[in-house]
Amino acid sequence: MANTYSLPVPRALPLGLVASCVLLFSSFSGGSTRNRGGVLEALNIGFFSYGHGRNLGLVLYWVGIFLLAAAWVLAGRMIIRKQLKHPRPEGGVRELQRILIAWVTPLLFAGPMASRDVYSYLMQGAMVRDGFDPYTEGAAVNPGPFLLEVSQDWRNTTTPYGPLHLWIGKIVTTVVGDNVTVGIIIYKLLSLSGFVLIAWTVPRIARKLGADPAVALWIGVANPVIILHLIGGMHNESLMVGLVSLGLLAALHQRFHAALLLVGTAVAMKATAIFAAPFIVWLMLHRYAPKGSTAARTAVVFVCSGLIAAVEIIASVALITWASGTSWGWLSQVSGNSKVINPLAGPTLAADIIVPAVHIFDPEASYNAILGVLRTIAMVCMLIGLVIVWWLSRHTARDAIMGTAAAYQVAFVFNSVTLPWYYASIFTLMGTFRPPLWLLKFTSGVALFISLSFSGDGNHQLYNWFWVIGLIVVSWSATQWMFDGVSQKGPQLPKRWVKKQTPAPAE
Repeated sequence: MANTYSLPVPRALPLGLVASCVLLFSSFSGGSTRNRGGVLEALNIGFFSYGHGRNLGLVLYWVGIFLLAAAWVLAGRMIIRKQLKHPRPEGGVRELQRILIAWVTPLLFAGPMASRDVYSYLMQGAMVRDGFDPYTEGAAVNPGPFLLEVSQDWRNTTTPYGPLHLWIGKIVTTVVGDNVTVGIIIYKLLSLSGFVLIAWTVPRIARKLGADPAVALWIGVANPVIILHLIGGMHNESLMVGLVSLGLLAALHQRFHAALLLVGTAVAMKATAIFAAPFIVWLMLHRYAPKGSTAARTAVVFVCSGLIAAVEIIASVALITWASGTSWGWLSQVSGNSKVINPLAGPTLAADIIVPAVHIFDPEASYNAILGVLRTIAMVCMLIGLVIVWWLSRHTARDAIMGTAAAYQVAFVFNSVTLPWYYASIFTLMGTFRPPLWLLKFTSGVALFISLSFSGDGNHQLYNWFWVIGLIVVSWSATQWMFDGVSQKGPQLPKRWVKKQTPAPAE
């Protein structure tokens, strides 16, 4: 009989640790590097930040992110597949927690990656500190060290973020003055705090809904999109998603006032947090008008729950707006900025398909004009889709959490601008409601595709068709390998592991 040989498969933890170390070193050369100053310049090796040195850093970044994605796939194969085939109480949770600590720790010392937004956060905070209004003025009105680091695309653009975002920025820049490096360190710690909050709440939401916490932790926290963009990119999504996750957990434990105040605080950070609020109303309805209640009681509870949710969220935002000394100007900016063009947003993808066909008959047709029409249509579709998802999610707590994730997906598909870190709101919830296997596979493939589509400086490869087709093949193959032999029923703990939910006292 002929001998057969196979390559040894590395373990997920050390491979991911190596990947994070590679990303750490590449961040100072191939990441969103400083235009003036920074670590390399301080060490007199600034030549690594431009020319061939910069190219070397970009290559190292791609090596690091591919290794991190591979490590995540290995964790899925070795831990999650095993757990799905032979479920064990808390099986894989401790191992995934150790993996998370190992993978994230090196990135705490890395520079900004895949986005320059953290420089804009510092700039916007400095504007409030210095008496300017980021809702009516662009960063260019306040020259200084922060402005030098802001992307030129955003120097004359107002901010869409809420008053809590500006308040945090004001506090940070008041403490650090104009020191960019220390400001970045503080934002790294803020991002870490949001990430830790997500890692703490996600498995608990899963347990409450009878799902597997290991699956929730793997798809929702150890996900390379989450690690790269919340820790590496330091996006304010980290705090926003952390607050929403904690709010949803509070709502599942029938602590509705706390849940609404947390979501309201998250809205004050970034407006997209509001999508979670209507689903908390369903959870309130389940508590105070359970199945079998009269139609009159159900109607009264529904109306009162909706009013309470609206009042408490508005009150939270109003209090933060007053305390921060900012204004309600962000409400006119929540639609985002139309400068960003990438096919993660549905209207842009549609325009990329339609415009070449239109040019066959009308070569002078304007891409921007067609995109503008499609964005308007998409906004209407978004509103309709959100209402449909909300209504379909009214039956159970599981439906409400699943509907929250679906609502974010509807919003991001039809939004005028969609960026990779937006998907943190979706990924963090995807493993919490016992998703069917096909959905778990699809989500895993999307996570791989998104994580490998953006370079260290924030540029994307979504118009490189060879890259896109290659990623689709790689992502599909990886998901098939990860879940090979898993039952189509998907992840679900045996009923004896699910804690019986008892109604909490009315609040």
